[in-house]
Amino acid sequence: MNPTLLIVDDEKTQREGLRAALDDHFDVYIADSAAKAVELLEKDAFDVLLTDYRMPNEDGMKLITRAKSLPKPPICILMTAYGSEDIAVEAIKKGADDYIPKGKMQIDELEFRINRALRQQKLETENVSLRMQLDKRFGLENVIGESPRMREIFEIVQQVAPSHATVLIQGESGTGKELIAKAIHQLSPRSRGPMITVNCGALPAALLESELFGHEKGSFTGAHERRIGRVEQAQGGTLFLDEIGETDASTQIKLLRVLGERTFERVGSGKTLQADVRIVTATNKNLEQAIKEGNFREDLFYRLRVIQITLPPLRERKDDIPLIARAFLKEFARENSKKITDFDPEAMEAILRYPWPGNVRELRAALEHGVVLSRRDRIALRDLPSSLRNGVTLIPSPSGLSAAPVPQSEGVLTVHETEKQLIIRALQEAEGNRTLAATRLGMSRRTLHRKLHVHQLGGF
Repeated sequence: MNPTLLIVDDEKTQREGLRAALDDHFDVYIADSAAKAVELLEKDAFDVLLTDYRMPNEDGMKLITRAKSLPKPPICILMTAYGSEDIAVEAIKKGADDYIPKGKMQIDELEFRINRALRQQKLETENVSLRMQLDKRFGLENVIGESPRMREIFEIVQQVAPSHATVLIQGESGTGKELIAKAIHQLSPRSRGPMITVNCGALPAALLESELFGHEKGSFTGAHERRIGRVEQAQGGTLFLDEIGETDASTQIKLLRVLGERTFERVGSGKTLQADVRIVTATNKNLEQAIKEGNFREDLFYRLRVIQITLPPLRERKDDIPLIARAFLKEFARENSKKITDFDPEAMEAILRYPWPGNVRELRAALEHGVVLSRRDRIALRDLPSSLRNGVTLIPSPSGLSAAPVPQSEGVLTVHETEKQLIIRALQEAEGNRTLAATRLGMSRRTLHRKLHVHQLGGF
């Protein structure tokens, strides 16, 4: 369907000439006065209003002002034979999207400017739609924020989603990687298909291969029946591979084949199957370092990183924290039927000072804690978790592990130090049992083993 265009000019030759020139690419309507144009605009929504400046009774400036006040205002372009910079500036102030002097107007240029304005309007509408859909479907974690970096991420998601490109999402735990992956899927042409998620770090290598590609009955001990893998389940949709950096060499080779040839085979089968999936991956690991260490294939990395989205940690977008905190405050006040509207200055100061190693996920938990304990219409410092009150970093509790603040001798702990303390606590509570500690930490034993090496905790 062509865009609708309303041409307003009191000169019959001019408006009929424009209609004949633009009729191939637009559904063109004409009006010989501003009054007639207003009647048409109030009756139907138009995509574009192209109006002369000088007309009897009411000029084009006033018409644009009225058009922009409508519930669904059109793109407004002003034409005039009385070209001057003052008129151009005034037109923009009145809401015009563009300004064209009649004497210099070429039909090709006019058509180009109309289409450019339509594209810009479409982009802005899609950006608003993206924010609304993210708010509605995926919660507040990765949507709230007006920092330049977050605005850039919204733009990237909007541009990437309609494409078929693979996407690698990087960022620390709690920054909202899975939510961004869901947004990409929901805003893509594959949104009617399934989105299948696999946590690659939660399964040992042998099970991960079967989980991804499926297996035939009798292909290994315990394979009592055929299993359809996640790649097949995601046909026509999106396969989201979280913690992609935890995959072993064999699985990486098979994923490379899926990306390159769009084919795969179930474990124990020689039949080649087609893979009609879009792959989105996420990691909190430095894959380039993993490549140098020989733990990740370079060719797979470049296949996965066609588009890379890096989510900033909360401590790097401090300006967004009050906005996010107030949104969570409103959410939890409503859920708990409390009339809490704001924070005491000391409480907000503590929230801003804290480094948030658990990022937005941890901030959310802290605000729920504060709302539940608050007895007033404002969150006080005493309502917040002790970690915020005492200036210490809270050790998170991913799988039932007891949480407690770790004292800081010299300011706040880094994320690296926080993770180390968490691992030590888990191993102590598990009495050195690494399998149990890994379970409590919500990671695979292989991941724990790697982290023990990174933190030089081999003695446990």
